[in-house]
Amino acid sequence: MYLHREGHSILIGLAAVLATIVFVVFYFVSNSIWGIATTILCFALFVLVAQFFRVPKRTLSAQEGEVVCPSDGKVVVIEEVEETEYFKEKRMQVSIFMSPLNVHVQWTPIEGVVTYAKYHPGLFLVAWHPKSSTENERTTIVVKNNKHEVLFRQIAGAVARRIKYYVKAGEQVGQGEECGFIKFGSRVDIFLPLNSEIKVELGQKVSGMETILAKLP
Repeated sequence: MYLHREGHSILIGLAAVLATIVFVVFYFVSNSIWGIATTILCFALFVLVAQFFRVPKRTLSAQEGEVVCPSDGKVVVIEEVEETEYFKEKRMQVSIFMSPLNVHVQWTPIEGVVTYAKYHPGLFLVAWHPKSSTENERTTIVVKNNKHEVLFRQIAGAVARRIKYYVKAGEQVGQGEECGFIKFGSRVDIFLPLNSEIKVELGQKVSGMETILAKLP
């Protein structure tokens, strides 16, 4: 496990602030108990923020035709919908909600060529709001192989307002390759062909790059 590069500057700044607070308390407060308590609280806060940026080491085990989950979290939507941005037709949508305690990296669900990658500014509705998929700040990425195209969307929430994505149109990507990061949690939507065999269930907790999301037709 290591800490993601998106957290380096935040953690350095936080460490400096917390160290200053501890120094000030020990310097101006004669009661050492307050100093010890402050140190413990500051350390706990630093660990809490640091865990947002953890990146575990994982091994890809998907077989041909299988789609891996692009993020950690909990499956909150499995339904047939009209995808209006790229496909403009009905697709099977699977949505994964990330809490602040989840790993916040996103991985590519299939290998192939990135045919579409676009950032959309927008609102910051709570991630489970029905309109968050189309009105919140988000990025849409489509990966195409020789048989299928899979669209997945990073969606900001009420707290998560910093979406990063590292791929661009025309780029070749491998399955399970790191492709983005959402700071402090939110949601990822995946759009699959209608006749895909969904391998997850509502309420299931999933692991990015490890859990098999679906089998493509």
